[in-house]
Amino acid sequence: MSVLPYKDKNEGKKQQVASMFDNISKKYDLLNHVLSLGIDITWRKKAIRLLEKDQPKLILDIATGTGDFAIEALALHPDKVVGVDISAGMLEEGRRKIKRKKLDHLIELQMGDSEKLLFPENKFDAVIVSFGVRNFENLEKGLADMHRVLKPGGKTVIVEFSKPKKFPMKQAYNFYFKYILPRIGKLVSKDNAAYTYLPESVQAFPDGNDFLEILRKVGFKNTKCKELTFGISSIYIGEK
Repeated sequence: MSVLPYKDKNEGKKQQVASMFDNISKKYDLLNHVLSLGIDITWRKKAIRLLEKDQPKLILDIATGTGDFAIEALALHPDKVVGVDISAGMLEEGRRKIKRKKLDHLIELQMGDSEKLLFPENKFDAVIVSFGVRNFENLEKGLADMHRVLKPGGKTVIVEFSKPKKFPMKQAYNFYFKYILPRIGKLVSKDNAAYTYLPESVQAFPDGNDFLEILRKVGFKNTKCKELTFGISSIYIGEK
């Protein structure tokens, strides 16, 4: 995973991703919903419903950003959701949103590195991630740490962009991601690199069975992949 947002800088991927999200944090929610035509909200709802039978009481949301997935997870009626992210700007926007919705007694947002989670082993009933794992500097290391903090019998549910393989969605998707999305993203966010990085990072991400193989390698079992909207995104499930 060597795709970087800012190719003219010498910083590592982790630092660049943090800077990128700091730069676009104030426009992130707007762009997220506009660029996905609002369907990202449906994707998150579907992912959370997969945990209904488990009724997790303590949930960790990795790469929480502005907290959308953490907020959606409240549909499961947990005691608490903890969200971690490496971007101070995104966390600031998230805390503002959560306070406005009067949910700050249920959701706690923390600065945190997905590859060095500051939690003990076997702490969380569920670990969730929404459009964050492809931004990990070391994908295997991040997934292994998610597995470490998950309780035995607990589940991870991960939503991530994937690559459609069938005509005509494959061609339409590639055109939109390559030509339309970066222009809208640049216009609204004023960050030249952020929405060029998005399609590049999706192309480089090992989706589908390749990602399931990595989940199994770090210790997850009963792994599954559910395609969403003709393969534009996928939900990945794994158990400890």
